[in-house]
Amino acid sequence: MIIKRELSQAIKKLAGVYPIISLTGPRQSGKTTLVKTLFPNYDYINLENPDDRAFAEEDPRRLLNQNKKKGLIIDEAQRVPHIFSYLQEVADNAKQMGKFIITGSQNFLLLEKITQSLAGRVALFNLLPLSLKESLKSGNKYALLDHHLFNGFYPVLFDRAIAPENYYPNYIQTYLERDVRSIINVSNLSLFQRFLKSCAGRTGQLINLSSLGNDLGISYKTVRDWIAVLEASFIVYLLFPYHKNFNKRIVKQPKLYFYDTGLLCSLLQITSREQLAHHYLRGSIFESFVITEQIKKSYNRGELPIYYFWRDSTGHEIDLIIEKGLQQYPVEIKSGETLKPDFFKGLKYYQKISGVKPDNCYLVYGGTKKISTQAAQAISWKKTDSMP
Repeated sequence: MIIKRELSQAIKKLAGVYPIISLTGPRQSGKTTLVKTLFPNYDYINLENPDDRAFAEEDPRRLLNQNKKKGLIIDEAQRVPHIFSYLQEVADNAKQMGKFIITGSQNFLLLEKITQSLAGRVALFNLLPLSLKESLKSGNKYALLDHHLFNGFYPVLFDRAIAPENYYPNYIQTYLERDVRSIINVSNLSLFQRFLKSCAGRTGQLINLSSLGNDLGISYKTVRDWIAVLEASFIVYLLFPYHKNFNKRIVKQPKLYFYDTGLLCSLLQITSREQLAHHYLRGSIFESFVITEQIKKSYNRGELPIYYFWRDSTGHEIDLIIEKGLQQYPVEIKSGETLKPDFFKGLKYYQKISGVKPDNCYLVYGGTKKISTQAAQAISWKKTDSMP
């Protein structure tokens, strides 16, 4: 089953004006399927395949020039770093726009080579696992929130009959063996896996690198480097605090989130939807879901996400602030299905000190109804795409 991805339109548009398209994202997010669907007549080479990689290493010029009429998809391009220098030369002489499509699952390594060799010649895109809207269009009929949170959104779960509790442990092991070891020299993978699980236990929290390192017996620098690895491979992201303080002392530490709630549940050793329903981190898992849905929406438009949270030293907090031009849209996130007056306290306080109008404020909750109040628009978790 081919799942239509929302990013398709943005890629096709820029493939008409850039000689190279770059698509990064986590393993098994659907990158190869997407580019093969969008460019069905292009030749394809996967540089994780030993034979293809040897060809690219030994004769990159021949590889890039062997077919003048067709385009070329180069999967996992970061595996042969010097190919980017040859791509620069060929791209400068290419009359055909969108001739080369390069993909990779390690954003740090791929971007490093692109900025060194291909600046101005390449359009950059990120493909995350399915959005809620995409998963529903693919035939996902689950009505309950906890089904979505527990299952997660990797395409293979909708394409094959694989249970999440079977899929994610294998995904994590493959990630550790293939990606982590190729980015950094980790001799103790079991320690890195403990680190990954410790990060899962801190989802939605301010990240304190020293505290995390002390818990595991590793240095501050090691924690910092390992967090960067998780970011580069699209496992976690850091949400940074909003920079305007409104005359109040604000926190400076970022908050840690996971891109996929199914992967997060697996790392937390949540083995069933019933267990998730009563888990102490369910609220943080839901928060991760809502914020990631917004990030997916930005990426699927071909835009960079501009999102923050806000918290002052007295404990007032806004879970998400969306910036669009000169406008900002504060969002509170509550996993409960029943709206309560307390849900709006943070938004009311923020309106008072910032001057933001209630019409610009949202509350996303675990229920199903849309309700307009004097403090904000309360919307269901099913309608997060209706926010700006």
